Amino acid sequence: MTQNFALRTGKIAFQGTFGAFSDMSCRAMFPKMETVPCLTFEEAFGALEQGSVDLAMIAVDNSLAGRVADVHHLLPQKKMFIIGEHFQPVSMCLLAIKGAQLSDLKDVHSHTHALPQCRKVIKDLGLIPHVHADTAGAAEDVAQWNDKSQCAIASKLAAEIYGLEILREGIQDIPDNTTRFLVFSKEMERPTKDRNTAILTSFFFEVRNIPAALYKAMGGFATNGVQMTKLESYIDPQFNVARFYAEVLGSIDDRSLGLAFEELNFFAKDLQVMGSYPAHKFRGL
Repeated sequence: MTQNFALRTGKIAFQGTFGAFSDMSCRAMFPKMETVPCLTFEEAFGALEQGSVDLAMIAVDNSLAGRVADVHHLLPQKKMFIIGEHFQPVSMCLLAIKGAQLSDLKDVHSHTHALPQCRKVIKDLGLIPHVHADTAGAAEDVAQWNDKSQCAIASKLAAEIYGLEILREGIQDIPDNTTRFLVFSKEMERPTKDRNTAILTSFFFEVRNIPAALYKAMGGFATNGVQMTKLESYIDPQFNVARFYAEVLGSIDDRSLGLAFEELNFFAKDLQVMGSYPAHKFRGL
C-alpha cells in the first residue's frame, strides 16, 4: 500500500485564505489535518522549514493558466521533498450575501485568474470586475461589506465559511478546469510499491556547457526505459544557464532510474532529487 494520506494528522500550510481552492485541496487529501493559510508561497514554505506545520500543499500547474512560475523558482532553494500530488477540479461559484438576487448585483470580485475564466457570466449579468489577491479573500470581503450589489467568484467552501449564498454554481466558461498541487515535507518518504498505483519522481538538474548536453542527458532515460512525463526549463537572471525540472515514471529505488541518473550526471550537474511519490488517480496511469 502507498501512504494513507487520509489518516495523517497535524498541520498543513497552503497559500491563500480559508476557503481558497488550495484550502479545499488540503481538506480533500488530508481530511484530518488542520489547514494553515499563508499570504504567499514563500510564507508557506517558510512555515514548513521552521517546523510550525508538518506539510505544505502548493499549486504548481493549472489546466487553463499554465504553470505557477514563482513556485518552480522557489523550489531549488528549499530543503524539502515532494511526497504527493493532488488534482483539484475548479468549480467557480457566484457568491453574494443572504437575500441578494442576481438583479441586485453590480460588482464582482475575485482573483486575477478567476475573473477571465468566468467572462460569459460576468458579461451576461453586466457586472464590473474587480481583482483581489485570491478568490476566498474576495468572498470574505463581500461578506464583511454586507452589500447586495457586491458578489464574489469563489469556491463552495468559501460560501460555507463566510456565510454567503451560492447564486450560480459551475460558472467557469470551460468546464474542465483543474489545478495540480504538490505536497511537501521536510523529510523524504519512499512510497511502498503498489501494482495499482504508479510512482513518480521529481528532480532538478543543470546541463553542462557542452554541445547537445540536453539531448545527451535525456538519452539515459530512453535507453533504460524510463518514461518522462514532464520537462520544463528555467533560465538564470543572466540568461546563461539552463536549469530543468523533470518528472519521470518510477521510484528512486528502481534500478532503471538509478542507471538513468548515472548517465545524466555525465552531461548535467547539480542533480537535485525532490522525491518519489504516488501518482494521483486523475492521471489514469
